[in-house]
Amino acid sequence: MTRLTPFVFLLAAAMALFGPSALAQSKLGNDEPAASSNLTTGTTGISQAVPIARPADTLGAVPRAPAPADPPSQFQRFVQDATGKLLPHFGSQLFNAPQNYVPDGGLPVPANYVLGPGDEIRLQVWGAVDFNATLVLDRNGQVLVPKVGVVPLSGVMVRDLEPVLRASLSKTFTNFSLNANLGRLRSIQIYVVGQARQPGTYVVSSLSTLVNALFVSGGPSANGSMRRIQLQRAGRVLTELDLYDFIARGDKSKDVPLLPGDVIVIPPAGPRVAVAGAYDHAAIYELKDANSNVADVLSLGGGVPALASAQKALLERIDPQKSPARQVLDLSLNPAGLQQTLRDGDVLTLMAVSPAFANAVTLQGAVADPVRYRWFEGMKILDLIPERDALVTRDFYRRKNLLVQNDEAGDKRAKASSEGATGRVRDTADQINWEYAVIERLDRNTLATQLIPFNLGKVVLQHDRAHNLALQPGDVVTILSQRDLRLPVERQVRLVRVEGEVAAPGVYQAAPGETLAQLLRRLGGLTPQAYVYGTEFTRESVRARQQENLELVIRRLEAQSQSQTTTQLSNLAADRASQALAVQQEARQQQRAQIDRLRLLKSNGRVSLELDPQANNLAALPGLPLEDGDRIHIPSTPGFVAAYGAVNNENVFVYKPGKTVGDVSRSAGLMDDSDTSQAFVLRADGSIVARRDRSNFMGGNFESLVMMPGDALVVPTKIDRETTYSYLVRQVKDWTQILSQFGLGAAALKTIR
Repeated sequence: MTRLTPFVFLLAAAMALFGPSALAQSKLGNDEPAASSNLTTGTTGISQAVPIARPADTLGAVPRAPAPADPPSQFQRFVQDATGKLLPHFGSQLFNAPQNYVPDGGLPVPANYVLGPGDEIRLQVWGAVDFNATLVLDRNGQVLVPKVGVVPLSGVMVRDLEPVLRASLSKTFTNFSLNANLGRLRSIQIYVVGQARQPGTYVVSSLSTLVNALFVSGGPSANGSMRRIQLQRAGRVLTELDLYDFIARGDKSKDVPLLPGDVIVIPPAGPRVAVAGAYDHAAIYELKDANSNVADVLSLGGGVPALASAQKALLERIDPQKSPARQVLDLSLNPAGLQQTLRDGDVLTLMAVSPAFANAVTLQGAVADPVRYRWFEGMKILDLIPERDALVTRDFYRRKNLLVQNDEAGDKRAKASSEGATGRVRDTADQINWEYAVIERLDRNTLATQLIPFNLGKVVLQHDRAHNLALQPGDVVTILSQRDLRLPVERQVRLVRVEGEVAAPGVYQAAPGETLAQLLRRLGGLTPQAYVYGTEFTRESVRARQQENLELVIRRLEAQSQSQTTTQLSNLAADRASQALAVQQEARQQQRAQIDRLRLLKSNGRVSLELDPQANNLAALPGLPLEDGDRIHIPSTPGFVAAYGAVNNENVFVYKPGKTVGDVSRSAGLMDDSDTSQAFVLRADGSIVARRDRSNFMGGNFESLVMMPGDALVVPTKIDRETTYSYLVRQVKDWTQILSQFGLGAAALKTIR
């Protein structure tokens, strides 16, 4: 066998656990040598004994590394099959951190500490004789005091140390005083056997108690008892520890100090029950005795939880006298039910308290406080909504407060808002739907939800008794805003933003059916600089639809581009395939770039009014009824026209009366890859005039189209750059090859014949 000193063993353990860096931390505050006693590893009748050693001046034992988790016990698997959950054993999680229960070496040695071989005594004597000595109890429990002789101290308690030494020194000296205290303490060897997670031989501090040793050894295994742990000394049972008393109640009355040679015996577990369901400490519990009841088990976890139903719990029991043996019993958590005696194998399931409220009515929606209110006999809607302020949401005040917050975040929000003042006016309050609110009620007979509508305005504003409906417990009253349901036109609130060359720009509330021209007349008409033909009219519903159409166009262009490329490649001759492939790849990259640019476009919701270019008054505006969120901008008369797309000079040009598309095209200059057949004019009123819509056979009508101020000529780029001449040459070459091959085939046939 290999013999290791405790200090060498400690260094080896530190290196195994923490690496070589632990060597720098292995000093214990002094340079005194460790105890010289050796430890021997060997095999006991229980398991491989792996001693844990530590220098004698440290007061705690070095715990082993946490043992691997035990496989589930038979009862754990049984409970898992019944409940679907793998429940732990109550208190087992505390053994996952054994270092938390090592004795504190900085505390004074208790007065009842019993001295033994290896303990160090520091003795100071003064008076008629003066000397200091450090004495270590030898194997016989004796110390050699200078000029006095051998003094036996084994078995002496700390409280009696000075009287014993004084009595021994008095035989030799007189008129002296002394002081004695303990220095380095010895280590003791104990044994942990039975159903332990890590049975074996342990070297622990002489200050260790039964509880300390249990945590050092990892505690009971999955099949070990936590309620009947025995400490045997000199062949007799010194104490029996119930760990539940320590874990749940902090009771250490049965915890005693350890002495060398003590044996800790962990017997097999006794009867066990499981507690699951609405219980914070769902686990497997070991019963103390045959008279344990429900109250005893629940008290370990704090008693009956408030969230568990007191009216009903389920108790699954194994009765071998019945077939099948498993039975289910109903149980109430009242005083009588808590006295129910439990048996081995019982599974107690606590039911959660019902989420239903016995006397509550819920108010939700566009209200100040969407909460539950106490229901009382005869309660009606006006009792739930006693005043109009109950319908002013908290968001209304929050938005009002944001309007006056001049911090940096508020400035960023104001700059980022596309609506500006219109958004602030619109968002200050939620418009209540006074014509409709609803009560949701559960029919207890059919368990179906009933909807009971009522007129909110007649109840709250007019106090109409006919609409002041009676409420029942469990009702849910929902108040809707105009955003929740689309109301008839005459009930809608229409906020319209008008700006530009008008008499009074601002945000106005349009009357039901009011048109753009009527609104402009009501606010004072136009300024002399107004350019009616260039009126920008945007609508939110149109913006959403335009954005959907734009995304649809992009998807179609991607599909067409892929299909066109595949078709062209399949029709190419073999000798032109490589050259054409490079051209196709370049064209495909350009198409992809154009599609990516389209993805960046965002619809603004502008509606083309299709106005008469020569008319510049309100009568030219269409009779279009206004909607909420509409925006009208009437610009001043611009002095330019523009050209965009495949032109050399993408710019704006000074407008002159009578200027045509041809004039702008010549001023901008067309590029080689411009597709003039797809050119179009974007009118100032939002309409489009395309070449194919106005050109005759020679294409003269589009070139002679007179442009208006603010118009823009758009010339797109060709997608397929192959010219007509190149196409004809390629087709002729392909047909020549076909005919040549056909001729060779005919000659070969003649030769064969």
